[in-house]
Amino acid sequence: MGGRILAKIKDFQCTYDNSAGISGEVTKNLGLTFPEAYLHWDTMAALSKALKEFDKAAFCELPFCHTVEAEAMGGIVNYGNEVAGPRAKEYICTAPEEILKLPAIDFSAGRIHQVLLACKALREAGEHVVLLVSGPFTILNVLIDAKHVFKAMRKKPELMKEVFWKLGTEILRFMEEGKKYGAELISYADSSGGVNILGPKLWEQVVEDFTYEFIQKAAELADDKTMLLLCPKTTFALTGTGKARFRDIKLSRPMSYGEGCIEMVGKVKVAGQMCIKNVGYQLENGIFKEVVL
Repeated sequence: MGGRILAKIKDFQCTYDNSAGISGEVTKNLGLTFPEAYLHWDTMAALSKALKEFDKAAFCELPFCHTVEAEAMGGIVNYGNEVAGPRAKEYICTAPEEILKLPAIDFSAGRIHQVLLACKALREAGEHVVLLVSGPFTILNVLIDAKHVFKAMRKKPELMKEVFWKLGTEILRFMEEGKKYGAELISYADSSGGVNILGPKLWEQVVEDFTYEFIQKAAELADDKTMLLLCPKTTFALTGTGKARFRDIKLSRPMSYGEGCIEMVGKVKVAGQMCIKNVGYQLENGIFKEVVL
């Protein structure tokens, strides 16, 4: 039985890794210095708006890396420069049990607070804002060597379930804060824990132990002003295990995926047919695919 279900989980080729850095063409006219520009809300907002205009995107994105949540829980980050953005510097945990002892995120301090303030400033300036939120594997990548995670997943699945939910609770809190600060689109991605890395058996275990229930909780945050966007890797994990399906919704006209997401805020709770970073992706048939859990 399990094998037949597993065979259905498609992978999504991720070509939009956030650590790719920022084009010099974007930054040369802004007068920003790095890595300081990654640390303050006003420079974050200016950079996000410049990237939107350079990419001809329908929205502004924040933050510019996958390290914000982990850092807010005690992780050590190398802030990089304009070529390579913030990334993990050194691990602070040597065993998954230590993750459970990490502090809850304080959203009123540090870089994560600056990200939220930048969201607010952009929204108040009339911009559409996508808050990019990382999943547990991506956060763990900053905190602990992946070999300890994969070993525990095989030998201590109950412990890892606890670890996923410890991080999942913090992620949900971040999503809620993002809503308060004006992010209309909350994008959830965890490419560090895709089926291509975990393999079908462990991937299905993660969907059962964490992902499905987590996405259900995250979807409850969607309302008339907020939509949840899933990385297609997560979408395909849910559709492939029978936990979700697509429903076609007619758009007002053919448009880009980003424009479609903005048009569907308040009409659709969850989307996830394409990577939000693929700004040029066109919905040529004028059909938007809602993810129904």
